[in-house]
Amino acid sequence: MTDSARALDAFSASDVTSADLRLPVRHEGVERTRLLYRGSRIPALLSLVASVACVLLLWPERGGIELGAWFIWMVVLGLLWLRHVNAFSQATGSEQAAPSWYRCFLLGSAASALSLGYAMVALVPPADFLQQALLYGLIGSVVVVASVAYGVSLPAFLSFAVPCLLPAGLYMLTTADPQQQGWGLLALIVLATLSLIAWQISRIVGDGLAQRLHKLVLIERLGSAARRAEQLNAELAREVEQRRAAERQLRRAYDGLELRVAERTAELARVADELRQSEARLSLALEASELGLWDWDLAQGKVHYSRLEVSFELDARQRPDAEGRPLPDLHPDDLPGVRAKLIAHLKGEAELYAVEYRALRADGSHLWVEDRGRVISRDADGRALRMLGTRRDVSDLRRQAEQQRLAATVFEAAGEGMVIMDSRFRILAINDACCALSGFSREELLGRSAARLAGSAESQRRYAAMREALQRDGSWQGELLEVRKNGEVYPQWLQLREVRDALGGISHVVGFLSDLTVRRQAEERLRYLMHYDNLTGLANRSLLKERLHAACLRAQQSGRTLAVLYIDLDRFKNLNESLGHEAADRLLGEMSRRISQTLAEADTIARLSGDEFVVLLEGYGSLSSLAHLGSRLLTRVRKPVTVAGEELVISASIGVSLMPDNSRDAVTLLRQASRAMQQAKHLGGNTLQFFTERAQRATIDYLQMENQLRKALVEGQLEVFYQPRLTLLDDRLEAAEALVRWRHPQQGLVAPAQFIPLAEETGLIIPLGEFVLREACRQAREWQRSGLADIRISVNLSVKQLRQGNFVSLVRQVLEETGLPASMLELELTESQLLDDIDNAINISRQLRALGIKLAIDDFGTGYSSLSYLKRFPVDYVKIDRTFICELEHSAEDAAIVRAIIAMAHNLELQVVAEGVETQAQMDFLKDQRCDEIQGYLVSRPVPAVQLAELLG
Repeated sequence: MTDSARALDAFSASDVTSADLRLPVRHEGVERTRLLYRGSRIPALLSLVASVACVLLLWPERGGIELGAWFIWMVVLGLLWLRHVNAFSQATGSEQAAPSWYRCFLLGSAASALSLGYAMVALVPPADFLQQALLYGLIGSVVVVASVAYGVSLPAFLSFAVPCLLPAGLYMLTTADPQQQGWGLLALIVLATLSLIAWQISRIVGDGLAQRLHKLVLIERLGSAARRAEQLNAELAREVEQRRAAERQLRRAYDGLELRVAERTAELARVADELRQSEARLSLALEASELGLWDWDLAQGKVHYSRLEVSFELDARQRPDAEGRPLPDLHPDDLPGVRAKLIAHLKGEAELYAVEYRALRADGSHLWVEDRGRVISRDADGRALRMLGTRRDVSDLRRQAEQQRLAATVFEAAGEGMVIMDSRFRILAINDACCALSGFSREELLGRSAARLAGSAESQRRYAAMREALQRDGSWQGELLEVRKNGEVYPQWLQLREVRDALGGISHVVGFLSDLTVRRQAEERLRYLMHYDNLTGLANRSLLKERLHAACLRAQQSGRTLAVLYIDLDRFKNLNESLGHEAADRLLGEMSRRISQTLAEADTIARLSGDEFVVLLEGYGSLSSLAHLGSRLLTRVRKPVTVAGEELVISASIGVSLMPDNSRDAVTLLRQASRAMQQAKHLGGNTLQFFTERAQRATIDYLQMENQLRKALVEGQLEVFYQPRLTLLDDRLEAAEALVRWRHPQQGLVAPAQFIPLAEETGLIIPLGEFVLREACRQAREWQRSGLADIRISVNLSVKQLRQGNFVSLVRQVLEETGLPASMLELELTESQLLDDIDNAINISRQLRALGIKLAIDDFGTGYSSLSYLKRFPVDYVKIDRTFICELEHSAEDAAIVRAIIAMAHNLELQVVAEGVETQAQMDFLKDQRCDEIQGYLVSRPVPAVQLAELLG
């Protein structure tokens, strides 16, 4: 019998169990309760209407507390009942099955019935027949409607009809008024009639419910049986498939056994053939070599030699052996050592007989001979019977070894660093001077690539030129800026020379290194004295002219902007005359420090003469940033300073000239800045003036944009867009970057490039960054709650945010308020931000990692960070800048850089994200290089949260 048949038999046998019989009964009760509540709304509403009608009819004659109290009770009872019905409708199926609902229905029904019965007895006037008929008719309509609605359950019907009609009817029958007795009799007749109708309705409804529920039970059991049959069929199919798989495995095993037997047979034949070939090669090798062979039969006392005269150039004057062949004479000094080693081997104390000794020639010279041999036969007592060995001339090897020892002595004693590398620039040997120069030990360098010794970025860039020069000229020399093991940077003079083998190929590369630090220090000191001011350490007029001229040329070629700030201290001449030159010099030194600290990003800060300073700013960004920078400098200059025991407050006047807005000539720019400074002095000093009116208007516009951005933060004009990131391993969207957008009421959507730099400069980036962080976390948590996706959200950080003392606390607070898990938040920092304040950045990064937050380095490859710093930052992701991705299909250099970044990041156990991916070819290349994630227009543009939800859905 099959499993399906057994399942059907089991179903048939259990079709009428007691549990199945009890199940319809329970469900029938629940269904009756649902029908009661569903039909109770109309009687309740009708009861309220009848109550209102009764009050309107009775109030003119019987108005008072009793009628008012009854009416209020009926309204409250009706409203409570309708609310209870609504609560039942909103309850779940399992909650509606609770017995308390049925009991509450019976109690409410009885309360309503007693209230109507009370009205029939106590409120209806006994004399006015027309009014009695109207009131009893209204109450009777409520009773009839409720009785029909409650007829689905006899207890529910009786709980309403009996309390309403039976007490009232009996009471009216007992009165002396015939008219009241008639109404009482009518009430009892109506009760009997409604009871018969309710019994009939309850029986019909009960039969229908029982049949319906019984059919549902049968359908459920048939479905269960069908599912069981499908399960059994699936198990049978799996068993059949397993048997087939076992048969296939058995067949493969048998075929494999036959194949291995055939392979083993062929292998044995091959081994036999190779053995024959080895014997032939050994014979040919012995013939072709310069080895002399000897076979010593100790039992017979005979020695057989082969090619001894060829190997050692012996003549007939030397002592012959037993067969008349000449033997070399051992040097008297070496004879004891040779004898001792031979006796030790014959006694079995040494496994191999190997010795080097000098052999004398007829002319008195000697050569070095190496004997190697082994006893191959012994008797039962262990006495040697036969010994076989070789003899060769090792004179050349000894001479070479001696030369190598001399060269090694010179190599180690040299005061200049020396390194020997193979053709692949792996270090083979290095002297002590080189170790002292680099700071690495010999063990750290031997066998490693020369990149460990020459590891600066400059050396890596010039590596290809060095290789090309070596192949072309056989040598290369030049100056490099290198880094010692401890991080110290020093100038190095490097000479490379190749060594070629007999075939003309490069076998080794020899390098000579020397430290140029002392010479460079002298040169730098001389250069410093020529170009810098002795008092303040700033650039002097000569260096300023050179740099200003070079800056103008760069600006003309690249189209970048250039700003010249001409700074003059107000009323300095009076201070100089009153305090003296020494105090004035100290004041100038303090002012130069304040200017340098405030304008740390300036390309050049120079002191022209006296109290005049000039600052060059290339690529200053915007007029607003210049104005803000000047205002900050003026505030810093005006801080009190103590000189010669006197507290002084001094101000400054600043003039600004711009390129290309004002001029393209260096001399003119400097003159225009001086004129603007004079204009600032005319205005009373302690101010900044631009040279042209147009530039002044631009400054005002930029300040207006700053005010509008502040207003945008307050009025909620900022929005957060999301650009998804695609995981290449399984093609899933698991992360998205949050990007801020400004929807201006008049200008529309403003590009981030127009207001993000402004926010950075004015400090608005802090509230703006907090807004993006909160909104992104809130949105990510909302997606989680809706069951859409667990997507990791990435938020960019500003260096100003990192400098906040409470930034980590802010992030923790945002995560707690939004409920977003810390592992679903990723924070991005650029290389320049990380290096701006390394110790603070590392400290904050570790605190964020302790919370479970992911960290990423954005725009990787565009900064100047060191790999040593990269290892110190606890980051999880490295994002390759889009500049390396956009030309990936056409630039071999970009492809090599991307490949190297991915390999480096994976070696550091970091994941890699490629930005700006726009073509399928770029995506295929990154997937081949095992890049982890990509981001760009190929996946999606930055979109609002609603559109991203559609992508995720």
